[in-house]
Amino acid sequence: MKRIAVFGKPGGGKSTLSRHLAKAVGVELFPLDRIEYRPDGSKVPAEEYKSSHRDILIKDGWIIEGLGTLESFWQRIDSADTLIYVDLPYWQHYWFTTKRLLKSPFLKPEGWPEGSSVLKGTLASWKYLRLSPNFWTTGFLDKIKARAAGKAVYHIKSASDLNTFVNNHITRR
Repeated sequence: MKRIAVFGKPGGGKSTLSRHLAKAVGVELFPLDRIEYRPDGSKVPAEEYKSSHRDILIKDGWIIEGLGTLESFWQRIDSADTLIYVDLPYWQHYWFTTKRLLKSPFLKPEGWPEGSSVLKGTLASWKYLRLSPNFWTTGFLDKIKARAAGKAVYHIKSASDLNTFVNNHITRR
């Protein structure tokens, strides 16, 4: 586990999992939200994003968390040695996203881009979750698996799966 792609729908715990995994395996974490967006929430120019993403992929070790553009997603899938797809039931994604919003006046979400609005991020997450069944399909997962030959692939489908992954790959280190 040196080049790890963590992806899935919003609010599934990808960021938290990635932070802990980065510490456990000793590789640098690159949350795509911090590469794709400026602190004020505006998007960086496409070429700047592509360049930053390419620079990360050539490193010996990394965890890249998030989706980004489809082009960069497939580059990550091809470059990674480990794929982690966080795919909890939709109600849990909605609940975790809502819980992050409710806690935000008292506790800034760890890893949240500096200066970015949690409310705007939550609204964007809800919108993306509403559209997700059209994107995160079994056909899309089949395409990922087809490109995953020789890679470790973890498809986390429940909170129990998430806990098992943490116990096996983070807590025991």
